[in-house]
Amino acid sequence: MYGDFEAQRHWLEITIALPIGDWYRHTASNDLQYWGLDYPPLTAYVSYVFGMIAKKVVPALVTLFESRGHESENGKLFMRASVIALDIVLLIPIMTLVCKEVLAELRRSGKSVSISDRYVSHFACLTIPGLLLIDHGHFQYNGVCLALALLGAYLVSKDNDILGSIFFCLSLNFKQMSLYYAPVFFCFLLRKCITQPTILSKMLSFAKLGITV
Repeated sequence: MYGDFEAQRHWLEITIALPIGDWYRHTASNDLQYWGLDYPPLTAYVSYVFGMIAKKVVPALVTLFESRGHESENGKLFMRASVIALDIVLLIPIMTLVCKEVLAELRRSGKSVSISDRYVSHFACLTIPGLLLIDHGHFQYNGVCLALALLGAYLVSKDNDILGSIFFCLSLNFKQMSLYYAPVFFCFLLRKCITQPTILSKMLSFAKLGITV
């Protein structure tokens, strides 16, 4: 049955070979017992995009049925490059933004922040072992999930609760792993709602967030 590389590879071929309605359905062309697509829709759409690229670059990687167990060096290189590309586009800019904001908050509180502190914090965030050792070798695109959740947290901290909630919902719709962060978002936003000065403003805050999520 191979491993997680095969799961991610299989999702690329499933999404480009089958209509959207069959991505999560057990059919003659989609055996859900064989690494069936079991992540939320946003992951499926990302698989579709990279599947279309792979079809042009490494077609043998995404030829439905014929490519089962495909483990060529070009295929592995493509999969790893797809993870790194998403990190460059999403995770690195968002982590940089969050690091800058944390350091700025420390300066506003009167604490001294040196240039070396800035570089060390950025380096520590961008070299998380879990991402480098597991995600980049595991082809799980966890950086996307983390980036969207981080951006949501950043926006909520800036009192942009609606947009922050949207990005956290996108994180949830990319991977269920974001449920780990859900209690923090829920409690923080709940506190913001119940500390509104009037009953009407409390109700409006609840309503806006409820419609958003």
